[in-house]
Amino acid sequence: MNKVVATNRKAEHFYNIEDKIEAGVVLHGWEIKSIREGKIDISDSFARIEKGEAWLLNAYIAPYTKAGGYPIDPRRPRKLLLRKEEIKHLSGKVLQRGYTLIPLKVYIKGRWAKVELGLAKGKKLYDRRREIAEKDMRREMERTLKGR
Repeated sequence: MNKVVATNRKAEHFYNIEDKIEAGVVLHGWEIKSIREGKIDISDSFARIEKGEAWLLNAYIAPYTKAGGYPIDPRRPRKLLLRKEEIKHLSGKVLQRGYTLIPLKVYIKGRWAKVELGLAKGKKLYDRRREIAEKDMRREMERTLKGR
């Protein structure tokens, strides 16, 4: 059973998600404890492929209060664990114009933290406005049908 810890609500609004993939994350000892408590923010984060490795950038994991030792940057780059074939597939897509890798959610699977990455293409402003107008029309139709 997967326990969803964090979701990126902005992703569906700003991007068209075309493909989803699951990746593991390399973490320090206290980071997994902080994630289990839900102290993670992925709203402004993204993933990048560099030198055949996938990295999660700009994800904020709050420092674990009970952990001692040396301080670690809460926004440090974290390596994503993917197979070579998956990295090649994603890097080929990302090199195409307009595609990016966005973390959609972070969840606990067994005892491991996993990230669901979305291969996304940015929406234009007029697409987002049209989507909002369609939602409003659907909501109005449901209200009128419910009132009858």
